[in-house]
Amino acid sequence: MSTTHFGFQSVDEAEKARRVRGVFDSVASKYDVMNDLMSGGLHRAWKAFTVLVANLQEGDKALDIAGGTGDLALAFAGKVGKRGQVVHTDINHAMLSTGRNRLLDAGVLLPTVVCDAERLPFADGYFDLVSVAFGLRNMTHKDLALAEMCRVLRPGGKLLVLEFSKIAPPLEKAYDWYSFKVLPVLGKLVAGDDASYRYLAESIRMHPGQDELKAMMHTGGFGHVDYHNLTGGIAALHVGIKC
Repeated sequence: MSTTHFGFQSVDEAEKARRVRGVFDSVASKYDVMNDLMSGGLHRAWKAFTVLVANLQEGDKALDIAGGTGDLALAFAGKVGKRGQVVHTDINHAMLSTGRNRLLDAGVLLPTVVCDAERLPFADGYFDLVSVAFGLRNMTHKDLALAEMCRVLRPGGKLLVLEFSKIAPPLEKAYDWYSFKVLPVLGKLVAGDDASYRYLAESIRMHPGQDELKAMMHTGGFGHVDYHNLTGGIAALHVGIKC
């Protein structure tokens, strides 16, 4: 069986999927609280910028992959109006349920689908926009997932990948200290789970950097690809346009 990485560990590919599912089963109920604490609320600004770049119009169709607790899906729904459609998906049932409840509390009912980004159950060329925020990092075959995202986009459609990335070198030491010393402690105190937040820090280091991910998106079928570094490269928003 082929192996891949789970954080800094090398594991069987099937084992990674099980472990990632366990991470998000564990943190789903505290996911939004931990995001605010970990980033000092910056993740909200990053997502607001993503919505701005998406530039959705009334009547557009959008697919939010690894949509988790539904913050992007909720924002997109406000842009496409009643004539449009936003599909909220995640591979993890606990995260998707948390997100669906949050959307319902906001008075928004969206199609909600448990699915694997490497095998999307949607027709070719159906969506105007596909987004994945902080989810690509956890996928076993990123190349297959990117190709699937391209497949379900119409020609000229847009892919947005918001993900942790390679931080600017002057900030590396402080960022490493925070990631490996503070985050696990915060996870233990708030979510009762230090291991999942240690995995988070490790998975960020194993994820492709800005230029490597840009090249992967080109290979996956996107003709024009650019990225915007956010907060010194802690995160980056990659924008791909399907040929």
